[in-house]
Amino acid sequence: MTSAPTPPPRRQFLARLPLPERAFLADALRAETVGGVLLLIAAVAALVWANAWPGSYETVSNYTIGPSKPLHLDLTLSDWAKDGLLTVFFFVAGIELKRELVVGELRDPRAALLPVVAAMCGVALPAVIDVVVNSGPGGHLGGWAIPTATDIAFALGVLAVVGTHLPSSLRAFLLTLAVVDDLIAILIIAIFYSHGVKPWALGLSLLGLVAFYLLHRARVHGWYLYVPLALVIWALMHEGGVHATVAGVAMGLMLRVTKDPGEQHSPGEHIEHLVRPFSAGFCVPVFALFAAGVSITPHAIGQVFTQAAPLGVVLGLLVGKTFGVFGGTWLTARFTRAELNPELAWADLFSISVLSGIGFTVSLLIAELAFAHDPELVERAKAAVLVGSLLCAVLAAVLLRLRNRKYQRLCDEEDADNGIVPGGDVPSGSGMI
Repeated sequence: MTSAPTPPPRRQFLARLPLPERAFLADALRAETVGGVLLLIAAVAALVWANAWPGSYETVSNYTIGPSKPLHLDLTLSDWAKDGLLTVFFFVAGIELKRELVVGELRDPRAALLPVVAAMCGVALPAVIDVVVNSGPGGHLGGWAIPTATDIAFALGVLAVVGTHLPSSLRAFLLTLAVVDDLIAILIIAIFYSHGVKPWALGLSLLGLVAFYLLHRARVHGWYLYVPLALVIWALMHEGGVHATVAGVAMGLMLRVTKDPGEQHSPGEHIEHLVRPFSAGFCVPVFALFAAGVSITPHAIGQVFTQAAPLGVVLGLLVGKTFGVFGGTWLTARFTRAELNPELAWADLFSISVLSGIGFTVSLLIAELAFAHDPELVERAKAAVLVGSLLCAVLAAVLLRLRNRKYQRLCDEEDADNGIVPGGDVPSGSGMI
């Protein structure tokens, strides 16, 4: 008598995924396209939620959780996303910056000059435009830094989707530009948007950073040491009055990105590989969910283009970023020994300059910090960030698509010269495998 076949085990709801599926999901979240799509989905969900059910959105955003003693960590969910989850995002950005400085494009001053100057000009010109627009009656000069940031996840996501045949050096230029841009943004936040500094808490946080550095330099391993220490450093930095995301960047910059003998990967590379899916798949989308929920009405959109504060943000992102990045690159190549990568054309650089105007994540953060005293002004500034970033994304996608068609046509012509039929098999006797 044959026994009945054993039924397959039932999959538990929200159970831990099998290893192959976990690996596939993590690798997907490391791709710029997936991170950018999740960020876009979260932003759209926030807009729908905030406009369809504004009461529940405000209730959830302002729900307070956390201990009030010994440190003031009784924060709203919105603040936890802004001060807590974004720290992970800036931690990853710190590792990227360290890698670029030590083994990447920024290690060679001649190669780094173009993207560094482009990033600096791409921060300066938007700030100047915002100040000029807001210098008259009814203006608000406190938001000058809002249009200075580039959202690397969105920008690289657009480039990855549109630019299938664009030169790889274009992505490298954008990545280097965005890394320098992130560093400048962190300095702006630390210097201009830190209030009520408490020396004792800040001092203890700095001592924690020193301990973090010494442990890492001594090649001490163990997440059970570094994770609790990182949380303490973050909490003390938050209590000390300096924006807590600075702690994430500082710890990222301290990680070693070169390999010791016998190591397959450096600690920085290994940790970034582990943390990036959490940052791209959870931290940044959740921040967007709580930050992008602004009222979208004809009146609100009209205010974006008629009031000085939001108009300065839109013009800063669309005009300031575009001509700041492009102009800084052109002037550097024109008056110094720095040269543009021969694979690139100036039309490519102009398209990337427009793309750098996508300021979403960091711009939303600075908007909350700049106008923390005026919730209505925060809403208008956020709406301006969304409008400006959308305009830059659409215009850049059109320009990059045109450039992509040109490179695709050149690629097809080269294949035809080599006897390769586009989309077909390699002819026999060609010697290619």
